[in-house]
Amino acid sequence: MPAKTVNDIVALCKRRGFIFTGSEIYGGLGGAYDYGPYGVELMKNIRNAWWNSMIYSRDDIEGLDAALISNRLLWKYSGHEAGFSDPLVECKKCGTRMRQDKMKDASKCDNCGSTDITEPRAYQLMMGLSIGATADGAVNAYLRPETATTTYTNFKNVLDAKPHKLPFGIAQIGKAFRNEISPRGFVFRMREFEQAEMQYFVNPSDDEVQHKMWMDARMSWWINELGIPAEKLRFMPHEKLAHYAKAAVDIEYEFPDGFDEVEGIHNRQDFDLGSHTKAQGDFKINATVLENKDSTTKLSYSDPQSGQNFLPYVIETAMGVNRAMLAVMIQAYEEEDLGDGKTRTVLKLKPSLSPVKAAVIPLARNVPELLNISNDIVATLRKMAVGRIELENSGNIGKNYRRHDEIGTPVCITVDHQTMEDGTVTLRHRDTMAQERVAIADVPSRVLEIING
Repeated sequence: MPAKTVNDIVALCKRRGFIFTGSEIYGGLGGAYDYGPYGVELMKNIRNAWWNSMIYSRDDIEGLDAALISNRLLWKYSGHEAGFSDPLVECKKCGTRMRQDKMKDASKCDNCGSTDITEPRAYQLMMGLSIGATADGAVNAYLRPETATTTYTNFKNVLDAKPHKLPFGIAQIGKAFRNEISPRGFVFRMREFEQAEMQYFVNPSDDEVQHKMWMDARMSWWINELGIPAEKLRFMPHEKLAHYAKAAVDIEYEFPDGFDEVEGIHNRQDFDLGSHTKAQGDFKINATVLENKDSTTKLSYSDPQSGQNFLPYVIETAMGVNRAMLAVMIQAYEEEDLGDGKTRTVLKLKPSLSPVKAAVIPLARNVPELLNISNDIVATLRKMAVGRIELENSGNIGKNYRRHDEIGTPVCITVDHQTMEDGTVTLRHRDTMAQERVAIADVPSRVLEIING
């Protein structure tokens, strides 16, 4: 069964090199984490699964990688500068600062229970910058708090460079930054995090059908590509819609402490293109937007059949990559009783997501004949470019198996003295611990079978 607490994952991440506390040798920094050798691999594999689904499996979505630092005007007209804030309260007794909307009881401090708390005040979530040689400390740019807005401002650039008929999308994966009051849940809520967002531009007459289509597509991806059981996921419609939204629903995963959001699917109507377009008066904008006198470009679409020029609606899918990694690890984590007082911890990841795809292990350490054969197998597997292949030359086969169980390696390949006699090796399977003897020549095809499920 999945991990019972997030602390199980925290311990595993530190021990096996998935995630470390950022700036740890100086006491750390709240909401900042560093990804270790296996963490970067798992994150990369989740990104690849998303990118393959969004870009490589379709003809109607293009990729984008926009700048992390943006002109202040971009965030003014998106509404972030004035409205992207959380209600902050502070306990006068213990000094704890809290988001009022996340408190267990809005009248009591979550830390000490005191009712002596301040009135809520707006807390700006964007991280402002003062850039340029003549900057005097005043904020004149921002680190982006999301990837979506930089997608909207590139709508016309992408459409001109790679023409599409509606509907079509633009996808981004990248870092975002938010000045969170109280980062929590390990990597669940951080100040520096990664998003995978896709903005799908549709005819306003087709928005509801497209919103439902993307709800179904994204739920299917979580189940089939990340290996999350359907019963651990649910749709949760927003009770209160944001000012820009016509409809909004979250995909939630059942974490150890309850269901929480891992991805949002939103119908943003024409708010975004309407906010950033030049000549707003030329279009019938359904959403309420700020008057924009600074944009230099009309972010409109000309329908080749009807001849109409209009602002498309946007269906957004927005996934937290860090949250996806946390959910995947929690779901894959198992502690198994092997009998005789022995246990093992194993990450039963989908092989396509595993940080290490295969480990080659000489049975005895530094035996030249075994090591040479092992190196040849490693070289052959690496030429297949299926991901990370490791050579383990410690000589302790039991400890090597346990280590690779914990990091989720789907198969270990053991080279022993019989290998030198008959050219066969042992494949040891992670989930079942079953072993099979195969010829060295068959190892590449068997590893591919295992990785591809």
